[in-house]
Amino acid sequence: MLSAHPFTRSSFWLKAGVAAGLAVLADALFFQSIPWGAVVGGFAAAWIGGLLLIRKGLARDRRAQFAVVAAGVMVAVMIERPDALSWLLFGLMLTVAALSARVREGEAVWRWAQRLVIHGVVSLVGPILDLVRLARLRRSRPARVSPAAVLKVLALPAAAGLIFLLLFARANPLIADVLDTARIPAPSGSTVLRLIGCGIVAVMVGTTLRPRWYRKLIALPSLGERRIPGVNTASVTLSLLVFNALFALQNGLDVAFLWSGAPLPGEMTLADYAHRGAYPLIATALLAGLFVLVALRPGSETARRPLVRGLVVLWVAQNMVLVASSLLRTADYIEGYALTRFRIVAMIWMVMVGLGLLLICWRLLKNKDGDWLIGANVKLALVVLAVVSTVDLGAVAAAWNVRHAREIDGTGAQLDLGYLRDLGAPALVSLVELEQATDDPELRDRAAAVRRDLMARLQEDQSEWRGWTWRNARRLQRIDALTAHRPLLVPRPGERMWDGRLRPPPPPRLAPSATVPPTVAVPAPLTSASGV
Repeated sequence: MLSAHPFTRSSFWLKAGVAAGLAVLADALFFQSIPWGAVVGGFAAAWIGGLLLIRKGLARDRRAQFAVVAAGVMVAVMIERPDALSWLLFGLMLTVAALSARVREGEAVWRWAQRLVIHGVVSLVGPILDLVRLARLRRSRPARVSPAAVLKVLALPAAAGLIFLLLFARANPLIADVLDTARIPAPSGSTVLRLIGCGIVAVMVGTTLRPRWYRKLIALPSLGERRIPGVNTASVTLSLLVFNALFALQNGLDVAFLWSGAPLPGEMTLADYAHRGAYPLIATALLAGLFVLVALRPGSETARRPLVRGLVVLWVAQNMVLVASSLLRTADYIEGYALTRFRIVAMIWMVMVGLGLLLICWRLLKNKDGDWLIGANVKLALVVLAVVSTVDLGAVAAAWNVRHAREIDGTGAQLDLGYLRDLGAPALVSLVELEQATDDPELRDRAAAVRRDLMARLQEDQSEWRGWTWRNARRLQRIDALTAHRPLLVPRPGERMWDGRLRPPPPPRLAPSATVPPTVAVPAPLTSASGV
């Protein structure tokens, strides 16, 4: 039978050894190597291997198996192209796997969220707690030979011997020379940083090898059957009637002008109408969902009324039209300006808001509890984040902008090359395609200048094994295929601005004008009055 104290088993020291080994591996892979490439995925794979080696019971838990597989998927994503999102999802899945063996089946997402937060906070001081418990355990054991006892025995002879050795070194130059050659150098700043980095990694790994366990958790707040002042069947019904009327007015205007393209009254243009209100409309939809959550609890008297339920379904349907109008407004804004990563993420978020409203409506119609709604939304968010982590949003934005700019004027002269430079490597393939397709020599030269700088940086990163990524390797292969029969252009020499334009030469400095000394008037010679 295993002891109640984890320190009495050899597994504790094995966990410490695995954490130290992974910390040393992280130091070898990451120190003085930025940006980091596929080595991030390699380290993550080693972390999974260490976890499975130490905690063999995870292989028998269904939830842990699923979480480990999901973490493995994130490892493949990080080998292709590591980023903060994929690393965050990897850490989340690995933590869920580590805690699953101690969490009962069917526990709600709300309780899981508390466990993850408590686990993350307490794990920061976990090593200190382990040292304190280890010291107490050793004091409670019967006296025996231990490292501490050995140190006590050796302390006096080691200190006295060192003093005598130093005195002899002052008296004997041979001993002094030997000590000088064996002198241990003082730790440098980089050594201190490496030790701190190794300590951080060891603590991170230790959070999964020795997860912190707490039974006391906070129950999910619930309004229950308590009445909210001013909220009853009559007020909710009247509110839904007013809300449906207002939403019908907004949606009717959107259908009449935004969706159909009909001319607007006065001097207002369709662009003015479309480019305003995308985010306020989404905020309106979120408030609608909050109202349904608070005022229409499943099982309440108000929620059981057929009229109220019908008005809620109608209102949610109008909210879906509102979300669609927000998407169309954003699409029109992109059409007039450009596509960016942020705008892609904003549109994904709008779709998630619409799906969240559908989940709220489904919860009301099927009398689901709050735990079900939170769990459904968390699962939806995790799936969306996992998909987004595998998509190169920068490459999508660059490809759309290049294609759209060429469709506008045939050359792409309106393209914002400065933003493509900001995107970095994801914009390279699109820049090469633009360089080969445009007929504008000025645009081709600018695109070639931006492409040259980005490619030089990418090739430098790929040449360093710590910075190599599979996605960038495929990107370079794509560029090689595009330029196999048409070499890349050499841009004109000269200093460039951020968007690839040649920086104009400074105005010529005016030569200082030659100074002419002032003319001095010489007075006429004086003559005598007699003229003699």
